[in-house]
Amino acid sequence: MADKPSNGVLLEQLKNGTAMFELSSTPVRSISTSNSHTCPPAFLGGCGNRFFARVGPSLGGRGSPAMKKVERYSVHRVTGDGRCLFRALVKGMAFNKGIALGPREEREDADDLRMAIKEVICENDEEHRHYETALVAITVEESLKRYCQRIGRPDFWGGESELLVLSKLCRQPIIVYIPEHEHTKGGWGSGFIPIAEYGAEFNKGSWRGKSRKVVRLLYSGRNHYDLLV
Repeated sequence: MADKPSNGVLLEQLKNGTAMFELSSTPVRSISTSNSHTCPPAFLGGCGNRFFARVGPSLGGRGSPAMKKVERYSVHRVTGDGRCLFRALVKGMAFNKGIALGPREEREDADDLRMAIKEVICENDEEHRHYETALVAITVEESLKRYCQRIGRPDFWGGESELLVLSKLCRQPIIVYIPEHEHTKGGWGSGFIPIAEYGAEFNKGSWRGKSRKVVRLLYSGRNHYDLLV
């Protein structure tokens, strides 16, 4: 049997894009209710089981063909003020409940999500151990101390690490897409290609609760997220 790659090798693979994070459906022990943090109440109700994550091949390489199919949606534009990931996510969760957020509500709810991440990752050592995959992603580029200083600012830009946390914290299935023309490297096309999935286990339902509708995010341009519906 081949030796497992070292942590240094895995971190380098994550950094250069030849590997990616992938959620596993194997449950781990739940955090006790008394100490558990949850997604802000506006976004759902409880954390339930925690799940392992693993490092797997990048979708840019030998990814699943199902994750490369072209899909069609409408784009709902999101303000690019540094909150775009959080704005798109709260907008999508509200849309799935039939709720239309006003500009102020959207901004405040987006900031609530960002601060919920800060609470579980930066302010509770016991809690953040349950998000080890996100912690690895964070510390590839910077120290945890530096990250915790930055995430307190309203213009903090969210990405992979924050999606790993929020999909669990909010029990929310999330799929990230890129425009079809970006996937074809200068080609054309008006569809969207899925490139990453988070919280898929919450899309299936269980005895703990009903399944949740997927929120679809569009990643395009330079570090910007919009909502697909």
